[in-house]
Formats: sequence, structure tokens, C-alpha cells
Amino acid sequence: MAKITQLSDLDLDKTYTYADYLTWRFDEAVELLRGKISLMSPAPNFNHQSISKNLLVEIGFYLKGKPCQVFHAPFDVRLYDRKKSVLANKDIYTVVQPDLCVICDATKLDIRGCLGAPDWIIEILSKSTAQKDTQTKFQLYQEAGVKEYWLVYPYEATVSQFVLDESEEKYQLVKMFSRQDKASPLLFPELSIDLQEVF
Repeated sequence: MAKITQLSDLDLDKTYTYADYLTWRFDEAVELLRGKISLMSPAPNFNHQSISKNLLVEIGFYLKGKPCQVFHAPFDVRLYDRKKSVLANKDIYTVVQPDLCVICDATKLDIRGCLGAPDWIIEILSKSTAQKDTQTKFQLYQEAGVKEYWLVYPYEATVSQFVLDESEEKYQLVKMFSRQDKASPLLFPELSIDLQEVF
């Protein structure tokens, strides 16, 4: 398959697979959402990066010596609907780059990133990504079986914590945290993140 070096060589209305994604060699950062190309926003601003760094440090320190690992964007996560997709590159239609993700199953990690659902994903919203993070990715992460999903709202200095109800295969809003709170993921209840320091 020929390598694509210009985004303009692609048809934005076409459905692509992960196998196609591997042939792309252009500068623009993109995600693949249900086979459709989604342009990523320009480089995140200082506030976004500061929040991401603060969360990464807190989570990374907590996970030191534990089997789980935390990764930050850009880091490819290939998702599939656990109910119907075959684990083959040509059958993967979604490749995302979450701001932060925690993976506890080392067999999901390979040279290209993560194949399958991370245990915990954190997305830090911006005006340009809010709809994608709260709707499209919310659905994708739910379908893929991501156990916990945090949406971080930088301007409001709040965090919405969603946890997957395995019996219904739907996210439940468990808690909303504000700047004054200490936030703990359900997956790691002993991890206490001081949001005053994060924001």
C-alpha cells in the first residue's frame, strides 16, 4: 500500500481502517473515529499542558512499582467494539490519542501503542474538542470497555468521573469534583489527587 504524504490526498468522507492509518506520513495529527478522519486541534495551550503534566506526575508517582502504566498523548490507542470486531488491523476503525490513559494489562501494549481498551482514560477538554470528548469519544470508550473515564474542564476547574456499569455496559456519572476537592479514581481508591494543585 502506497504511503500518503499529504492530508489533502485523503477523502475525508471515506471510511478508513487502522491499516490505512499506518500508511499516512503527513504532519497533521489525526485520530480515526469509526473509520472517519478527525483532525486534532492545534498544539494544546499552556493551561491544558499544565493540567496534563500535573495529573501525569501524580498518577505516575502512584503507579511506580505497580503493574499498571500511565501514558500521555501522542500515544495511539486502537479501539474496537468488544462485541463484534476481530482483532486484526484491517478491522480496527478507531485510533485515538487520549490526553492520559492507564493500562494495567501489559498484553495490550505493543510497539505501536495500545491495542484494546485502557482501564482509565482522562481527556482534558478545550473549546475545539469538547463535543468530540463528551459525545463521540464517550460512546467509543463505553463500547470498547474503558472502565473509567474522566472529563476535565480546565476553565471551570472541575472533573466529571464516569465509571462503566459492566451489567448495563453504560457509563454512570459517579462524582463531580471541583478545584477544592481531592479526586480518587474508583479503580485506585487509595490514589488521592489534590485538584487545587492540578488546576
